[in-house]
Amino acid sequence: MRRINLNADMGESFGAYTIGDDEALLSVVQTASIACGFHGGDPSVMAATILAAKDKGVSIGAHPGFDDLWGFGRRQIRMRASDLEKMVLYQIAAIDGMARALGHPITHVKAHGALNNMACEDAAYADAIASAVKAFNPALIFVAVALSELARAGERAGLPTALEGFADRSYRADGMLTPRSEPGAMITDAQQSLDQVFSMALDGKIPVSGGGTIETPIHTVCHHGDEPTAVALASKVRQGIEQSDALALAVLPEIDLGA
Repeated sequence: MRRINLNADMGESFGAYTIGDDEALLSVVQTASIACGFHGGDPSVMAATILAAKDKGVSIGAHPGFDDLWGFGRRQIRMRASDLEKMVLYQIAAIDGMARALGHPITHVKAHGALNNMACEDAAYADAIASAVKAFNPALIFVAVALSELARAGERAGLPTALEGFADRSYRADGMLTPRSEPGAMITDAQQSLDQVFSMALDGKIPVSGGGTIETPIHTVCHHGDEPTAVALASKVRQGIEQSDALALAVLPEIDLGA
């Protein structure tokens, strides 16, 4: 039976602002990528999310992004690769320190938003992120969008690399995500989301907008916690997997990254 991981980005509330329904998502997914205070999150939110994940048996990881609370980390910021590496390293250290103090250490790192999107296409950015992870702890799982420069950077750095697909985003013909500025970028229909996950997880094929598929292994599937449909879509996907005779759910460290 094939094992697949469902992950969600969360811990992105900060101060007086609540973003997403983390409590509900933590009852559905097996892995949480937690904001480190730059694009979202704050010390109290980080701690609360870590403890909630620990209580639910959900593995956790760092979700570093650009220093951009106003834009939720979805605005592109150009910087030297050496500065980018230090920015990511800083954020990993922050969440790891909090997680260790609370007795639930991180197991992975996954870039957020515009940082992730830029690194998917820019090898220098991708290598900088991978270098930060390797410098901090080369045993951490590097979650990288399948077919991207990030995935190749993880392999070059010798990191255990989990190839990621998305349950709530559509894909272009080159295997990259459809930009959010374009129609149909977000998948909001639960059945469409489930069909896409099964195609990726069982067949190793990513459906492409306009027809066709792209072949690639997928180890983990993401839901964006800030989306209003996140809980409904993730619940539908989990239910479908639990009813399947071919798929089983697992926390990220239990996934065979060679499959």
